[in-house]
Amino acid sequence: MFLQFKRLKRESVVGHLAWGTQSKRTRAGLRMAATLLLTVSIAASFARPAAPRHVEVTAKRFAFEPAEITVKKGEVVELELKSADVPHGLRIRELKIDLRASKGKDAETTFTPQTTGTFIGHCSVFCGSGHGEMSLTIHVVT
Repeated sequence: MFLQFKRLKRESVVGHLAWGTQSKRTRAGLRMAATLLLTVSIAASFARPAAPRHVEVTAKRFAFEPAEITVKKGEVVELELKSADVPHGLRIRELKIDLRASKGKDAETTFTPQTTGTFIGHCSVFCGSGHGEMSLTIHVVT
């Protein structure tokens, strides 16, 4: 009798490892876990990415308005350059921004800063005697 008990116990432990021999409670738990995992993965695939932040900058002789912008590292930014008078440009090499706008013809770019810091852009189209004074500062923070 002792030998039979040992053998049954060993077979039941080994049998539990085979797929078709789990208890009803174990199978229900496995089904619930699989369903939950599937639900979470489907919900994640439908999640919308955050909408880009839209920033509008107006250039006029001899300033950008606003003159300073603060954005977050990793944030998608849509930058729109408008001109209130003559053709203007905006170049910030570190952020790979190079725009040209004229009155009635706006320019737009999308960028995602990957580095924190302060980046200074300048007007890239000669617009008169104060052209060298035109700058736009973008602060990228965490």
